[in-house]
Parts: sequence; C-alpha cells; structure tokens
Amino acid sequence: MNPEFLEWIYVLKATRLGMLKEGPTDAEAQCVGRHFHYLKDLTEQGVMILVGRSLNDDEHTIGIAVFRAGTEDAAREIMQNDPAVKEGVMSAELMPFKVALRGQ
Repeated sequence: MNPEFLEWIYVLKATRLGMLKEGPTDAEAQCVGRHFHYLKDLTEQGVMILVGRSLNDDEHTIGIAVFRAGTEDAAREIMQNDPAVKEGVMSAELMPFKVALRGQ
C-alpha cells in the first residue's frame, strides 16, 4: 500500500434492520449515543473529515466515516473502537480512500 495514503473510510450498517424500521432498543439507543460522541470527539481532534448516514430506513441504509490515519492498523483500530462496532450494533467495512474534492 502507498505509504502516503492517509485517508480511510468505513461504511457502517445496522446489524438489526428493526433498529431502523421500528426504532432502537434502549441498549441500541445508548450505544448509538456513545457512537455519536466517539465520532464527535474524533472530529474535534481533526481525525474525522466527514461523518454521516443515508436517510432511508431499509436494508440499503449506510453510515460513513471518512478520516485520516497514518497506517491501516491505526485506521482499523479507530473503526474497531467505535462503540457501535465494538458492541455489535453496527457492522463496518474499512477501505482506503482518497478525498478528490472538498467543499468549504
């Protein structure tokens, strides 16, 4: 892998579709709150570039986190430490990424 490659993306999917269609359980809601604060803290630290989710509530719903990390191991650690991933509320897939255009 290119050693200058510092941007990554992880794509998130709910592990239980009912969380989106019927609403989260109390445990899922608490976990999603921790997930949000984790990503917010990383954004404030300048690690996260962009975080968001699609607004549909079906099996195609995804969340994304575009961020900077110096190595694949560091990127994987960021993804795996996300409470939603760590607690199994969301699955995640990590990929190298390159921001081509950035708005203000």
